[in-house]
Amino acid sequence: MSLTAVPFYQRRHKHYDQAYRNVQTRYLLDEYAVKKRTTTQSSAQKSPSQRASSQASFGGTTTCSICAKRVSTELEEEEQDKKRRFESVVAAYGEAKRQRFLRELADAEESVHLARVQAQDKLDRYAIQQMVEDKLAGERHSYVERMRRAPEILVRLRSHTVWERMSVKLCFTVQGFPTPVVQWYKNGSLICQAGEPGKYRIESKYGVHTLEINRANFDDTATYTAVATNGYGQVSTNAAVVVRRFHGDEEPFHSVGLPIGLPPSSVIPYMHFDVQFLEKFGVTFRREGETVTLKCTLLVTPELKRVQPRAEWYRDDVLVKESKWTKMFFGEGQASLSFSHLNKDDEGLYTLRIVSRGGVSEHSAFLFVRDADPLVTGAPGAPMDLQCHDANRDYVIVTWKPPNTTMESPVIGYFIDRCEVGTDNWVQCNDAPVKICKYPVTGLFEGRSYIFRVRAVNSAGISRPSRVSEAVAALDPVDLRRLQAVHLEGDKEIVIYQDDLEGDVQIPGPPTNVHASEISRTYVVLSWDPPAPRGKEPLMYFIEKSVVGSGSWQRVNAQTAVRSPRYAVFDLAEGKPYVFRVLSANKHGMSDPSEITAPIQAQDTIAVPSAPGRVLASRNTKTSVVVQWDRPKHEEDLLGYYVDCCVAGTNAWEPCNHKPIRYNRFVVHGLTTGEQYVFRVKAVNAVGTSESSQESDAIKVQAALTVPSHPYGVTLLNCDGHSMTLGWKVPRFSGGAAILGYYIDKREAHHKNWHEVNASPVKERILTVDGLTEGSLYEFKIAAINLAGIGQPSDPSELFKCEAWTMPEPGPAYDLTFCEVRDTSLVLLWKAPVYSGSSPISGYFVDYKEEDSGEWSTVSEAATPNRYLKVCDLHQGRTYVFRVRAVNASGVGRPSDTSEPVLVEARPGTKEISAGVDEEGNIYLSFDCQEMTDASQFTWCKAYEEVGDDKKFRIETVGDHSKLYFKNPDKEDLGTYSVSVSDTDGVSSSFVLDAEELERLMALSNEIKNPTIPLKSELAYEIFDKGQVRFWLQAEHLSPDASYRFIINDREVSDSEKHRIKCDKATGIIEMVMDRFTIENEGTYTVQIHDGKAKNQSSLVLIGDAFKAVLDEAEFQRKEFLRKQGPHFAEYLHWDVTEECEVRLVCKVANTKKETVFKWLKDDVLYETETPPDLEKGVCQLLIPKLSKKDLGEYKATLKDERGQDVSVLEIAGKVYEDMILAMSRVCGASASPLKVLCTPEGIRLQCFMKYFTEEMKVNWYHKDAKIASSEHMRAGGTADTAWLQICEPTEKDKGKYTFEICDGKDNPQRSLDLSGQAFDEAFAEFQQLKAAAFAEKNRGKVMGGLPDVVTIMEGKTLNLTCTVFGNPDPEVVWFKNDKDIELSEHFSVKVEQANTTRAVLGPAQSGEKPETSFSRTRGDIVITYCIISCRK
Repeated sequence: MSLTAVPFYQRRHKHYDQAYRNVQTRYLLDEYAVKKRTTTQSSAQKSPSQRASSQASFGGTTTCSICAKRVSTELEEEEQDKKRRFESVVAAYGEAKRQRFLRELADAEESVHLARVQAQDKLDRYAIQQMVEDKLAGERHSYVERMRRAPEILVRLRSHTVWERMSVKLCFTVQGFPTPVVQWYKNGSLICQAGEPGKYRIESKYGVHTLEINRANFDDTATYTAVATNGYGQVSTNAAVVVRRFHGDEEPFHSVGLPIGLPPSSVIPYMHFDVQFLEKFGVTFRREGETVTLKCTLLVTPELKRVQPRAEWYRDDVLVKESKWTKMFFGEGQASLSFSHLNKDDEGLYTLRIVSRGGVSEHSAFLFVRDADPLVTGAPGAPMDLQCHDANRDYVIVTWKPPNTTMESPVIGYFIDRCEVGTDNWVQCNDAPVKICKYPVTGLFEGRSYIFRVRAVNSAGISRPSRVSEAVAALDPVDLRRLQAVHLEGDKEIVIYQDDLEGDVQIPGPPTNVHASEISRTYVVLSWDPPAPRGKEPLMYFIEKSVVGSGSWQRVNAQTAVRSPRYAVFDLAEGKPYVFRVLSANKHGMSDPSEITAPIQAQDTIAVPSAPGRVLASRNTKTSVVVQWDRPKHEEDLLGYYVDCCVAGTNAWEPCNHKPIRYNRFVVHGLTTGEQYVFRVKAVNAVGTSESSQESDAIKVQAALTVPSHPYGVTLLNCDGHSMTLGWKVPRFSGGAAILGYYIDKREAHHKNWHEVNASPVKERILTVDGLTEGSLYEFKIAAINLAGIGQPSDPSELFKCEAWTMPEPGPAYDLTFCEVRDTSLVLLWKAPVYSGSSPISGYFVDYKEEDSGEWSTVSEAATPNRYLKVCDLHQGRTYVFRVRAVNASGVGRPSDTSEPVLVEARPGTKEISAGVDEEGNIYLSFDCQEMTDASQFTWCKAYEEVGDDKKFRIETVGDHSKLYFKNPDKEDLGTYSVSVSDTDGVSSSFVLDAEELERLMALSNEIKNPTIPLKSELAYEIFDKGQVRFWLQAEHLSPDASYRFIINDREVSDSEKHRIKCDKATGIIEMVMDRFTIENEGTYTVQIHDGKAKNQSSLVLIGDAFKAVLDEAEFQRKEFLRKQGPHFAEYLHWDVTEECEVRLVCKVANTKKETVFKWLKDDVLYETETPPDLEKGVCQLLIPKLSKKDLGEYKATLKDERGQDVSVLEIAGKVYEDMILAMSRVCGASASPLKVLCTPEGIRLQCFMKYFTEEMKVNWYHKDAKIASSEHMRAGGTADTAWLQICEPTEKDKGKYTFEICDGKDNPQRSLDLSGQAFDEAFAEFQQLKAAAFAEKNRGKVMGGLPDVVTIMEGKTLNLTCTVFGNPDPEVVWFKNDKDIELSEHFSVKVEQANTTRAVLGPAQSGEKPETSFSRTRGDIVITYCIISCRK
């Protein structure tokens, strides 16, 4: 099916709703239909008799003239009667229309009066409100800050369709604080009530804002926008108003259509304008979703305020109109086109045309819009150019263009979404992806407006949605053909439906012209003409299908009635032909079927296009290439082409355009200057994308060849009276090819004709012109030539007089050029004067000034002997001019011509010379230039004098890369080197090669010419657990052909059981392992490596102490390995102190079993423990409570079984013992109690309780911060859990602060007590009491040496009993025998010796002696001692 463009009424239609025929319109149409139906019925009653008479008259064989005349008269009367009745109906209708017009006019006048009253009322209220607000401004500020918010629209505007001369009211509701200010716009222009009084009425009440349009006409058909703004934001809403014509004066009968007028054509301004583009927009690259403005600055002459030329914007030669996506501005010397949200639809060639009577001035540039980042990685770009076609009541065809999938997987289908205007509810129209870029959307509701969007699908995911389509209304354009205009008297006419002329048709007729308007593989679109007659009732259609040859019919739309005369039939069997028929129906019944269509088979009528033909790429500019290709053989229904590019030598293809182009020629922009690219092209149609074309030949991006520009700066350098020597500057643009030479023309002053000086081009830019007449004036012009041809000649030089130069000073220098222009400096070069004067030139002065300044400044006071000078300390961003004056012995010569202005600013992307060394060790200076053309050449200089290939240097240039090689670098090569590139915008750089840099480069060159294998690690050794010694080193890299040698004491060793040697070339590790390292292995170890030309070696010297350390370590590791084969100690004996102040000896064991025996020994004596150690836990402990010197000794832990034994020894003595005491001191110090006072008969004792105390602990006592030394007055001591200080016989001097310090080697905890004041007095009083009691106890009588308990003597023997007593005064001693006093006699006598010893002598003993008792009395105290005496024979 050929797709027709959207008709104009659809383009202007905005946001239709179901009420596009309002109540008043329907009432007028119904009234008119009733009147016409009455007239028709009255005429129908007379028609039978007339028809009968007519039949009688024509049916008979003969008719008389009188009868014929009567019949003719009756017919004429009937026609006159019909005419009178029709005129009465028209008059009645005209009178009703006039009355309605008068009423509406009165209403309009009343509305104007009411608007004025309301306006005055609003002004009065506003004045009062403003006065109140001024008074309450301070109080309201805080409230406003709390309540402020941006505007928010609660109820949006709704579109309306009305008849002409009716009123329409647009309403919406907005909230916000402060109260938003609302402005109304019509098609983007502000609506002003004062401009058309009575036309518009704008009201705002309680947040509801209303725009009422009185007596709407065609010009009021537009999009109306309401914008609400306050200080915190802005929102807008819009709606469409369509004014339909009920009867009109503007269009004749034959062009009746929907009453929407087209915009008036633009009028070209009558004035002639001269337009110049001052600033132009260039090629622009943006991404979807971004904003951009294309802007040109113009100079329009003459400048008139009221009359301006017309500015038009075109995209791909299609006029661009303002929309919600694009805004235009023209005025104040600018023309701009702004995009608020870019889509790929906006990509294209944009042209600005300024149109006036004087012609058209235009400028074009391309806007590229890349895909936005996908929502899913790898998803395709969004489709574009969404269009709606063939819109009907419930049906529309949507088409689009596919995205370019150069960098993504191919598109497998598309999803189409629809949304009803005024809502945000998007509904997916198809369940499965559509494979072609066309889809019929059904199920629309009549009278509603819809927008559409499309999403592409590939294997990675779904793309972003396309830009939404223009709103399209579900209306049937066939309704237009049913409208007819009936002319009334004068120029009046009314529009009625054709149904009104059909009479009382009940059941409609069958549809006609049923055919397939579009055929695809998935659906067939059937179209037909509505039945005639159709009746006044709404029509519905039913479609039936039948497989050819089956004879049975199946209804396609049994569940859904079709109201449009076209329908898309899906679910057709592939490969089977079908026939179709259509039935029409209304509420009265169903018609007969239509005629059967021809057989139709579902199949694709178009195929994927073939690949385009040969692709040619040609040079265009420094960043663009022109690509052309042959069209494909089958180019039916092509949508365009996609062009891809790729850097030559890679396979990274990138899209050049993101929207299909229609032509087979495209300019690819945004390429890298000097890079080489290849191109390919794909054709695109609705089915998909073709295969890629063959790749183009690689092309280097550079400017196309043109003729050179004109030379400039023609200067007279010398004159001898008969000839002149001229010089000039090279053209600013060479045309992309080398300049082959120059042609010079001359003419005398006041002569018109130019004469050729040279028939063949001269290559040098200096020439002596002979054959001149002395005293005459001459002027010259010069043209350059290249491969493209001869360029334009220069402007004529100034007039030079041919007279001999005889001045002693030198002539002017010439050919002033600049290089190395940076932000604050530049280098100026020039050539020596041709005329040197009376003596040789000795130097030059360089003068400079800013371009607009009048005074010259000299760079340096002393003349420079060189023909170059680096000028520094310039101001960045300013423009300067220069001149040079030569000096000889006679003085300063005439200055050179002023140089062209130069802007002191570094060019973006400026590169510098780099120094390096190549793979063969050659030293070079390198420079790259991406801006080269075919005519560009690198010029290398030393001290700004050109150098070439000679004995010292060698130059290599490949493409845009040039190198200056030093053949035999030495100190003579030190200096400043520079390079410049011709036919560029002053690309140049310099490099200072000083002694330090040359030394670095020569060292690097020596390393390359005499390469060494870099080592990650030098030769080192490593000792394994078994006592093996590994010698190893690691190189940075080893090739498979690398070789190596191990040398020990100048003897090479090979791989053997004794020396196991291997090399891993992947990692670069070379190693040798010796299983047994002995005293014989002392010496020097060396590894030598060879890899191609590179070599290296590394040595390790193991002699003396170094060797002994390795040997001891190896032997230790070997023994350790053997030890660990049996039961062994994983951790040897060590000690710690528990919180209970116990010393704990700990060791860890490993590789034990049940038969393993563990023992503790002290001084080689078995040390018994309460519980045997549990070897399964792997930890053995021995606790030593309350460590003291008696615990000193050697402790051993032994392990033993049939596999072997192991011993761990710890000697507790000396330093170990001291460390244990310190550790115990730390635990005890933490547990020490505060100092307490204890009084004794000897004095006052200060004591501190702790978990354990021994005299070996280092403690200190302090009195008033002075250390106390042990003396008779103060003694320090302690018990097992107490440390004390005894103050003997305390005095007043002993008052003060006492501190007890425990020395633990770290924190030294302290405890203090203030023994003064009441504390000292109470302690001293208690001491006095205890002392007196002790003295009394000491002097009372007591037995120092008592009697023996039992004494046995022989009968007849003498017994001496001795008892020692003590007492002060001396005690009295009394002896008793059986509790009776003993009377002294010969048998018993008592003696007292030395005042404290008493002795009783018992004479010859007799049997039966009883115990005796002795008493000692001292001051009332009695002490008794007993003795039992027995006697035997």
